[in-house]
Amino acid sequence: WDFWSDWKDRRLWVTVTPIVLITFPAAVQAVLWERFRLPFGATIVILGLLLGEWVNRYFNFWGWTYFPINFVFPASLIPGAILLDVVLMLSGSYLFTAVIGGMAWGLVFYPGNWPIIAPLHVPVEYNGMLMSVADIQGYHYVRTGTPEYIRMVEKGTLRTFGKDVAP
Repeated sequence: WDFWSDWKDRRLWVTVTPIVLITFPAAVQAVLWERFRLPFGATIVILGLLLGEWVNRYFNFWGWTYFPINFVFPASLIPGAILLDVVLMLSGSYLFTAVIGGMAWGLVFYPGNWPIIAPLHVPVEYNGMLMSVADIQGYHYVRTGTPEYIRMVEKGTLRTFGKDVAP
């Protein structure tokens, strides 16, 4: 869900991305805290991941296929990583960090990315249909793996995949 700007939807991207991406920062954070008492493991890992994602997006998406960078920007996880490290530093407890820090990681993900994706959620009338800017981008730049009859199209507040409504 994190590759294309028209797939950064308000329902599944917000839940899937933080759940999947918390494992590696939490593991490195635990090792750095246990061995060296350094409270910035998650932030260092996320900065490295973000740098690697920007390199990947630039060379693979822009360099090979000429997709504009604003279609394929990575999510920013830095606010959540900072909160995760601050909770561990203040509490010193793995359990408290897992419960409170993990919850803060997930809750701050969408507000932390809102300034980046807000312009893509602007409603636009296009050929008599009300769409978002991200959906119009997706229609004009068709990917080979997502033909138009499989693309996710927003209907009201639900996004559909084919004919089935996403739960």
